Amino acid sequence: MHLKVMVVEDEEALSELLRYNLEAEGYEVEVVDRGDDAELRLRESIPDLLLLDWMLPGLSGIELCRRARLREETATLPIIMLTARSEESERVRGLSTGADDFVVKPFSVPELMARINAMMRRLKPASVSTKLVIGEIEIDRERHRVYRNDREVRLGPKEYKLLEFFMLAPGRVFSREQLLDGVWGRENYVDERTVDVHVGRLRRSINRGKEKDPIRTVRGSGYSFNDKFA
Repeated sequence: MHLKVMVVEDEEALSELLRYNLEAEGYEVEVVDRGDDAELRLRESIPDLLLLDWMLPGLSGIELCRRARLREETATLPIIMLTARSEESERVRGLSTGADDFVVKPFSVPELMARINAMMRRLKPASVSTKLVIGEIEIDRERHRVYRNDREVRLGPKEYKLLEFFMLAPGRVFSREQLLDGVWGRENYVDERTVDVHVGRLRRSINRGKEKDPIRTVRGSGYSFNDKFA
């Protein structure tokens, strides 16, 4: 059963980026763009985690967080707040209201995904896999180690993130732009050519001799981790 994340964010481009990356991590995602609508939805269905923007139409995120903590059903619901407010006093206010974590915009999407996964591992350890295995390749996500046929594969940080991103959605074709969003986040100085360079490095690291290449180049579209690899 997939863990469910409710994203409450009124900026459509950001909410879709978050949906895309959360679904790639295996979460079920519900997106709501108003605070008052989110309050109603929380009375109907409680997610495993609430990703909540501070500034929302209808009802502010900080007020929604406060109200959620007053209800027995949502008193312990994990809440991560997203905000453009970076002042220490505002962070203290958010945490004092009941948020479990506080992320300042603009943020790194991979870092946010890591925070969400860490929170889920801590609160629901049986529900979040610490290992990814497809065919001959295994990723130990706790130790950041990669193995192929019991041979440890040495990868740089970006190559590791690329492989993990691919293996979370085998068979899915990712454009270079999608890979930039999912792996590099908001590092604005990175262009699409960088993706090709790092995919090439990843291939050279994981493939030895006559080993089959699990990464498929889809002409005109991007790249995919071959779901037939197993």
